[in-house]
Amino acid sequence: MSRKEITFRLATRADLPSIVRMLADDELGSQREHYVVPIPESYYAAFEEINNDPNHELIVAELNGEVMGTLHLMFIPSISFQGKLRAQIESVRVDRKNQNQGIGTEMMQRTIERARKRGAHVVQLTTHQSREDAHRFYERLGFKVSHVGMKLNLK
Repeated sequence: MSRKEITFRLATRADLPSIVRMLADDELGSQREHYVVPIPESYYAAFEEINNDPNHELIVAELNGEVMGTLHLMFIPSISFQGKLRAQIESVRVDRKNQNQGIGTEMMQRTIERARKRGAHVVQLTTHQSREDAHRFYERLGFKVSHVGMKLNLK
């Protein structure tokens, strides 16, 4: 597969079923996502919020009309670090049948460059502690473990 054939673009509503399918296609995702056809309206509502916010970009990698990767890029204004902008990357997925072909690497490199051009001073992300393959992937891209993440479930 030639990288020149892959396009990276902002997601559209029509991409949501493919995105949700990829998010649900692993042990952790299957516990928190609900992939059925048609997908629940809640995904479309979230997409509209993301799409209408200039600090959010839902990005897809596409080949011949097929969505094969996705991530969510957020720009976070901050008072700390002298008011510098942060970029946060979440929900990174490459379709299982297209993994280990460099798609994720290129998608991340382009996203990091997008953050740099937008003026972010840092790119940060979270990844579940059980995702050891993902940890190695991000470390190969230059990410370093720097913080302990904590969550409070509000359900």
